[in-house]
Amino acid sequence: QVQLVESGGGLVQAGGSLRLSCAATGSFSSIITMGWYRQDPGKERELVAIITSNINTNYADSVKGRFTISLDNVRNTVYLQMNSLKPEDTAVYRCNADLRTHWGRREYWGQGTQVTVSS
Repeated sequence: QVQLVESGGGLVQAGGSLRLSCAATGSFSSIITMGWYRQDPGKERELVAIITSNINTNYADSVKGRFTISLDNVRNTVYLQMNSLKPEDTAVYRCNADLRTHWGRREYWGQGTQVTVSS
């Protein structure tokens, strides 16, 4: 069984910083990609940032220059450092992982963590 265990998130004032982490636990062979998505009620889910196992990254235009995604391949953990946060960054952030497992390639999701940025 593979689980994505998220931590971080919370309430912060505009201009502040938060760090999210997501650890992939359980039985799998390797990481293909890990990333973060966010969704606010009434809006579509949005890709925030994604990273490959060989550390190629991609960011949403709205977070470029403010957010940094990183991957610890030893701990199977992805981090999202969020700086200069804005009220429009408020959303539920969910971790996503594309993994190689005994059963083939599988996608997993974390439970989500709330990020609230006050103005």
